[in-house]
Amino acid sequence: MAHPPLFLLRHGQTDWNRDRRIQGQLESQLTDLGRGHAARQGEILAGLDLPEGIEAYCSPQTRTRQTAEIALPPSGLEPSFDTRLKEVYLGSWEGRFYADLMATQPELSGRSAFELCLISDGESEADLRARAGAFLAGLQGPAVIVSHGIIMTFLRGIALGASLAEMEAMERAQGVVIELREGREVTHR
Repeated sequence: MAHPPLFLLRHGQTDWNRDRRIQGQLESQLTDLGRGHAARQGEILAGLDLPEGIEAYCSPQTRTRQTAEIALPPSGLEPSFDTRLKEVYLGSWEGRFYADLMATQPELSGRSAFELCLISDGESEADLRARAGAFLAGLQGPAVIVSHGIIMTFLRGIALGASLAEMEAMERAQGVVIELREGREVTHR
């Protein structure tokens, strides 16, 4: 299935990112660096030739709202909020520090953050594919999407037809804009 052009923004750094704490669907605030990431995304978006009629969508979580409030105004965009863009739900791991999780469950050591998100007692890979796929299927045209690292990876993976291994290898940087158009991905820095 072909998708319209997409411009994806991961939220800026949060206090929990900085402190290596598992966020999932819990709330956290942008740090000063995170606000800088969002400002840079705003500069990048304003410098791109965005398609006519583009719409903006945002996860309703605090960190994405804060990012959108900084990044979208330079392009004259106002987001619609969609719960399908919330970060992966990580069950009983949410709020814990990664170091504490590794200390109590050493068998998890060496696994990537992406892989850990898929083995928690929260949402499954199938849940994430269904949620991201439903969002993409409902798009009527080009979109700017402000979301989170893992759900954004699933949006990208579905739009690009990527395997789970290819999704795991994807960069999930903050302060950049990822453009998906005609089956190709470009990262604007």
